[in-house]
Amino acid sequence: MLRVELATQLLRIRTLVALACLAAVPVIAGLATASHAGRHNGTQGGLFGASTLSALNHAMACLMFIGPLLLPLVVALLASAIGSADRDWGTLRYLYVAPVGRRRLLTGKLAAVTIVTTGAVLAVLIGGLLTGIALFGWHPFHILNAPTLTTGQTLTRVTEATGYTLLCMLSIATIAFAFGLLLPRGAEALGASLAFVVIATILNQQSSLHRLAAVLPVHYWQSWTALFSPSGTAPLATGALCQLITIALATTLAFAVLHRRDPAA
Repeated sequence: MLRVELATQLLRIRTLVALACLAAVPVIAGLATASHAGRHNGTQGGLFGASTLSALNHAMACLMFIGPLLLPLVVALLASAIGSADRDWGTLRYLYVAPVGRRRLLTGKLAAVTIVTTGAVLAVLIGGLLTGIALFGWHPFHILNAPTLTTGQTLTRVTEATGYTLLCMLSIATIAFAFGLLLPRGAEALGASLAFVVIATILNQQSSLHRLAAVLPVHYWQSWTALFSPSGTAPLATGALCQLITIALATTLAFAVLHRRDPAA
């Protein structure tokens, strides 16, 4: 099932275009800031201000820029398609007749969701890294108003930031996947997923609704950026727990939908 899902989803024009668009954003951002190569990026602060100092700086700044909205939207697009594709194509009933057990079907689709989500995160990082090498060179990681990071510190923090971002994207991916199984059409699943991201982002920006926003996974998506502040620490445990709870709830919903009723109906 995993091989079939990857062959039908990863090789689709829509998937390739979506991943290419993610990789293109760091290229465009790099070209726009190339004139500041080797020095502070204008009046910007934080990761954006240091983005022109090295390839890794540029890659992490791009992840920060794309992470709040564009990356989750692309992930939701791909994950909702995996959840709804068989029903949209009219092949789901044939899979049951094959027979393909519902547990096996769910496991294969979730594995495909994980791989596609990982590919989306890596598209941003690889695009940012290659663009950074070409435009800004391979230099030690710089943090404004703090000592330059050693190789070990850089590797540790970049790995933590990447892993945490992947976990955050898996939370919206499983939500979109569950919507893909639950709702009648793939377009409806995508619309519901995008609405969730947009509404949660708006709520997260309202200080008066902090208690409500704090239970949503979106609230913690940018917590990793504190790893690259002068303090060099980030409270990621709460955010990671929220993502894991979201993934568990969405996966449980997907499992219940697939086992309690016929999604092809």
